[in-house]
Amino acid sequence: MSERESMPYDVVIVGGGPAGLAAAIRLKQVNADLTVCILEKGSEVGAHILSGAVVDPKALDELVPTWRDDGCPMAETPVTDNWHWYLTKNGKMPIPHIVMPPFMSNHSNYTGSLGNLCRWLAGKAEELGVEIFPGFPAAEILYDEKGAVRGVATGDMGVAKDGSHKGDYQPGMELTAKYTLFCEGARGSLTKQLKSKYDLERDCQPQKFGIGIKELWDIDPAMHVPGRVLHTQGWPLSESGSGGGGFLYHQAGNQVSLGFVTTLDYANPYVFPFEEFQRWKTHPEIAALLAGGKRVSYGARAINEGGWQAVPHLAFPGGVLAGCSAGFVNVPRIKGSHTAMKSGMLAAEAIGAAVAAGRELDALDEYEDAVRSSWIAKELQLVQNSEPILAKFQGDLLGTALAGIEMWLRYLKMPLVKPMKHHTDASTLQRADLFTPIQYPKPDGVLTFDRLTSVSFSFTNHEEDQPCHLVLADPNVPTTINLPLYAGPEARYCPAGVYEFVDPDGSGPKLQINAQNCVHCKTCDIKDPTQNITWVTPEGGGGPNYPNM
Repeated sequence: MSERESMPYDVVIVGGGPAGLAAAIRLKQVNADLTVCILEKGSEVGAHILSGAVVDPKALDELVPTWRDDGCPMAETPVTDNWHWYLTKNGKMPIPHIVMPPFMSNHSNYTGSLGNLCRWLAGKAEELGVEIFPGFPAAEILYDEKGAVRGVATGDMGVAKDGSHKGDYQPGMELTAKYTLFCEGARGSLTKQLKSKYDLERDCQPQKFGIGIKELWDIDPAMHVPGRVLHTQGWPLSESGSGGGGFLYHQAGNQVSLGFVTTLDYANPYVFPFEEFQRWKTHPEIAALLAGGKRVSYGARAINEGGWQAVPHLAFPGGVLAGCSAGFVNVPRIKGSHTAMKSGMLAAEAIGAAVAAGRELDALDEYEDAVRSSWIAKELQLVQNSEPILAKFQGDLLGTALAGIEMWLRYLKMPLVKPMKHHTDASTLQRADLFTPIQYPKPDGVLTFDRLTSVSFSFTNHEEDQPCHLVLADPNVPTTINLPLYAGPEARYCPAGVYEFVDPDGSGPKLQINAQNCVHCKTCDIKDPTQNITWVTPEGGGGPNYPNM
């Protein structure tokens, strides 16, 4: 067995997203002598970053006040126009922004590629001396003899599907630290382990999620209005009693970012989030905006939707959670990058002070206190019942109205409803025999597409001869439970066609896992009703390669 090399740092950061990059920059601002590294599982920083995105610059203003004049790509397109529609099958009902609390406004926000923002932040971090290792996923948590996190190990490279070592085999490397910061994004594989080991969710509600599916389109310049932001609710999910909605953002270069979020608490196992998105594009109002346009990219990612009551304990011996690993998304605003960045900055400040005091491998409770007294907490507490109310009323107009009233009451400091509770998304799926299969239209190849063609627009690549990174606890469950009871939901909730039931020899259906298609959205790890699927990191650099997403 090859012995792993070890590299010591003051701070190791898992994940090169907004939270991890903001933390790295702030650490160097606090103390330029700190040794800091970031492990990023994508082939480059930004390769796995996917968001709408409309960004509140609040945290960015605190971190790099000169960003608007310093080449940051997000500065190119300020939001100029806000639209919100409730859709029926063939029409729309505009919801005026004046009926919403002031904090729901997108005034002074910016729309653009979150991946490109991360690439710019990575450059800033490297200028300060941060070491960034793209293509090296953190695959294992390292503990000391007392049970504190002492770092992480990267995954082995060159392992064949059968577990044998190929000719280019290289063992993973251990990166040890005084403190390790986990910024893996929604449903992080190591974060999931940490939550279990330290019982971090003992005092909070279960985290909830949505699956966000996105496309980039080049559209007719005559239809393009730079900075226009559109959100929709209602159709088509209203037909299946499911929650979620669409977005369409006019970004730079006659390009629009459009997508669809399906909340993963849906009950009907025949709901097909990818097809709901394709169907949404056929709405007359959406189709008119895309007429004559061309799709240029595709991707998908899970989104935290649990709100403030689902935020776990953040500190444990030797490490902390930040960003979407902790779950700081403001659901009604559909924003999380600013809160993620702020949490990373607060973690950096706590770590910097602790290292200066000669501490290491202890629990940074002061970081937890800082988050819970910060503007992150104030912002998320204002909206913490929005998602539960929308879920209770299945996203219809009544639920929207009640959620709006509840936000207004909290804004006016007159809350009437206590923080509401959640159920896990896996537990909400009901038996297939209670529902009628949904007949989705065939793709036309112009406005709507099939999944496999779509995956090719995510530029996803995995080394095929490697162990499957989608691990079944019991390989019999998909065909003995999921298929007969729930009509095989794996074949529908995945936006990349990873799971399909096949019967090549007539001996009965089997679940085939096309792991090379995986876009790392984590939906299977979340929605599988038997919680039989665990997503683990594949070989370094595998997965999507999102440009401009």
